[in-house]
Amino acid sequence: MGLYSFCSCGSQVMPIGHQHRRVEFPQLYGRRERGVAFELLNQRPCPIKISASRTPESVDFEERTSPNEVRKEIQQCYNLIRRLGRGVVYLGSSRMGPDHKHYVQALELGKEIAKLLDCTSWSGAGPGLMDAATKGALEAGKPVGGFKIGQEAGEWTASNFHPYLPSETYLTCRFFSARKHGLVDAVVRGSSSDKTAVVALPGGIGTLDEVFEILALIQLERIGSALPVPFLLMNYDSFYAKLLDFLDDCEHWGTVSKGEVGSLWKVCDSNSEALTYLSEFYDLPLQSEPGLQFGVTTVSGTS
Repeated sequence: MGLYSFCSCGSQVMPIGHQHRRVEFPQLYGRRERGVAFELLNQRPCPIKISASRTPESVDFEERTSPNEVRKEIQQCYNLIRRLGRGVVYLGSSRMGPDHKHYVQALELGKEIAKLLDCTSWSGAGPGLMDAATKGALEAGKPVGGFKIGQEAGEWTASNFHPYLPSETYLTCRFFSARKHGLVDAVVRGSSSDKTAVVALPGGIGTLDEVFEILALIQLERIGSALPVPFLLMNYDSFYAKLLDFLDDCEHWGTVSKGEVGSLWKVCDSNSEALTYLSEFYDLPLQSEPGLQFGVTTVSGTS
């Protein structure tokens, strides 16, 4: 008589057949002899291939785990940057639509920075504030590029295609790691003629993930840039006030050095403050008085 148990090994399930064999070990207790018997199992591995059903939304694990596929997509990101040129990368919420005042501010900022630095504007090519910065740069008549992902704001997108950008200006990424490589490489400065920046607009978990990853690369001098890259945190309506308080607490607890975080970025409460900072950083004249060209009522220190 036998039985079967199962063990897994990668994508295979291994049923193992067992056969019973009785072995006895004599023991002496005083003058009487007793025996203890054990049932030993002879194991016979019987490998078989078991396949699981796959829905359209499921993940192809062979593809996801292939380093060659990830490497290929990273190279595609680099090729797109080489073709369109490095510039300003915008990070921000995909949920703040055209009816949100931060959308209007981000659109105006994207337009004015594109004119000031005369460079390509990059983003995640998604909706919300990424879309605002993209449209602003297009209104300025400057090039735009993007690294799109198949999911934004918790919803699966209906298509891998952008609603209005030409297909040659963006890449739809399957791998977040490749997308992040692209967003970082787009701001690398190889010479003084490169005018780049990272602009962090208000956002949620995805935005904060990108913000702190890039900030850590700058902190550790691993961003790969020969020259400093300005990092602007747009604190519209004190959006990031509690985050900044938390980072101050980190100084108190000793997890970051005093003044360390402040040395890595510039916190800006308004568009005019951001434009002034960039013009001074790159020694460029402002085309008009900051804050007057936006046509947006100033509220809580924001343009």
